[in-house]
Parts: sequence; structure tokens; C-alpha cells
Amino acid sequence: MDDGLRVTLRQDAPIPLDIDLDCAPGEVLALTGPSGGGKSTILRAIAGLYAPKHGRIFSKETTWFDSEIPLNLPAHKRSAGLVFQNYALFPHLDALGNVMAAMDHLLPPGRMGRARDLLGLMHLKGLERRRPAQLSGGQQQRVALARAMARDPNVLLLDEPFSAVDKNTRTTLYDELRELRGVFRMPILLVTHDLEEAALLADRICLIDKGRMLENGPPRAILTHPVSEAAARLAGLKNLFRAQIVAQDNAHSILAWAGGRICAPRRDGLNIGDDVAWSIPSTHIVLRESVPGDMTDRENVVCGVVDAQTPLGETMRLTVIVDAPQQPRLSATLPIHDQQLSVCRQGARVTLLLPAAAIHLMRPSD
Repeated sequence: MDDGLRVTLRQDAPIPLDIDLDCAPGEVLALTGPSGGGKSTILRAIAGLYAPKHGRIFSKETTWFDSEIPLNLPAHKRSAGLVFQNYALFPHLDALGNVMAAMDHLLPPGRMGRARDLLGLMHLKGLERRRPAQLSGGQQQRVALARAMARDPNVLLLDEPFSAVDKNTRTTLYDELRELRGVFRMPILLVTHDLEEAALLADRICLIDKGRMLENGPPRAILTHPVSEAAARLAGLKNLFRAQIVAQDNAHSILAWAGGRICAPRRDGLNIGDDVAWSIPSTHIVLRESVPGDMTDRENVVCGVVDAQTPLGETMRLTVIVDAPQQPRLSATLPIHDQQLSVCRQGARVTLLLPAAAIHLMRPSD
């Protein structure tokens, strides 16, 4: 990691921070979490626009910030490219001028050719002389990316870079960011509130809440097997419930839930009598028209009434009120079939199978 980025930030106020993260060259690390959680402050601290009370920021064998020395390099001396949510382009300069404005480190004769190359890389050839007001939102974002890369940075910092463009443009920009990371192998930190975007673009996701890292790992692990109930809530898991472990063997735990029993894979550190949180992806729930007589106790069959049915292209989302005094609601995402559409109409009784292998146990959060 000597050629990557390492960040440690600590402070209690005015914005609480308790952060330890790293990002390798060619890697995309997404910082996500609720608004006001500290994500943009972390990016600003790395860029040199904010000085935390304590910490260290180290990039490619160079220390940018160290509160113990103390050392705090100004923003223009840090090799970081920063793209803001609102692009922050100079309105009086054309696309070429905006990119060249970031090239103080190059001799004047080499700036124009380099700026044209970067704009071409961002698919803006022929638009060099247009000012920001003459460009679409997606084109402005490409100019902002070209300007960030014009500094020949060691680190690329993206602060909600795609939130101001429409869905089709966003998809195109996703593809272009993937191209960019293949050309320039550098750590890329992406701040986004959109978990789907983070999962599409990032190698790792870091969940941040109130300036604290709750979890840091691959997107699939974060979205299906979070380490805690708090992380699961931030990850937007729909089927998240509380239960108690009432029995166990070497491989499985039996949970008391909704007046019945649920079987789940055993997790180390969770024992009989413990209160737990559990979740299951909506896509793993199976609709059963009837219950076979040879089913075992580990099949986790639940019954209930359809509260809502929402077609989503080739799939359908059901919300089912489970037969229990507490009336918990399960969300199931199922393939659409004509027969299912009628069987699963609002108010219909259904039987759902919750495969034990798909259930994930966690310690409950306060």
C-alpha cells in the first residue's frame, strides 16, 4: 500500500470522525451512508480543504497530513484530483480553458495538447470551445473529470459526481469511469448515497454513519452479509428482524420468531438465549402454492396475506403480512408469471419458503 492511499482521521467535534481506510492503485472505494454522516468531510480532508484535529493522510510515499509532526500540505501541493457534485467549472472559460486551468505544473507549450487529449479521452472531441452553459450536464461532468485528471493526480476523489444527471447519462458515465480507471491506475474514492451505484462501480464499500466506519468490504458481502444490524439498516436490507436463539447444533441455530421457529446457519459467538438480528434477501424467498408433506423443520415455511404487489419489469415485489400477532412484513422479489400475478393479488393468502442457507444472523444494535 506504499503506492496507494492511507487515511486515519480522529476528532470528537465539530464533526465527529473515527476513520481508518486505505485504497490501492486501480481500486474504487465507495463511501456511502446517510446525509450528514461525514462522507464529504473525509474527501475534503484528503484534498486539503479541511484539517481534522488528529490523523494522518499518506499517498504514494508522501505524507500529506500528520497531526503529530505537525504537517498539513495545502491543497495545491497534494496530488489529488477532486470532482464536485456541482462540477465547479469556470463559467467564463470554455472546456479547453477549464482543463488547462489545472495545469500549472506543466510548461505553457504543453498544456493545450494535453488538454485536448484528456477531453478526447472523455469523448468530448469537437466540444473544446464550448462554455459550460453550452454543454449538457453529462458533458459538464466529463469536463470536470478531465480537469481533475489534468493535474496528473495520485488520487481521484469523486463527491456525488453523478447525482445531477439523468439515468441514461449516468449509465454512460459509469462506463466511462470504468474506462478511466483502466487508463489511470490510481486510488479512486467515490462518495455516493446510492448503494446500487456503489455496488456497480466499487471494489469495496465503506459504510459510514456519524463519522464512524460501520463496515468496509466487497459490495456483495456488505449487501447480503453485513456484520451488524446497524450496517444492515444502512445497507437498506428490507427483511431485517429481531429474534432469540432457542436451540443450536454444530451447524444451525433455531430462532423463536413470529410465534414460530426459524432455522439459520450458526454464527460463531452467538449462543442459546442470545437476542439476534436476522435478515434474508428478498430475491431468495420462494413462493409455495402448497407445502409438500416431506418438508423438514429447516425449510422455514411461513404463511401470510399479500399486502402489496408491485410489478418491476420481469420481477414482482410482494409485501406479505406474516400470520403472527406482531404482523411482521416480509418483502419477496419473484419472477413474474401470469399465474403468479393472479395468485399473489392483494389480499391473497400465500405460503413462502425462507431457505435456511440464505438467512444471515447478526448481533443486534442498540
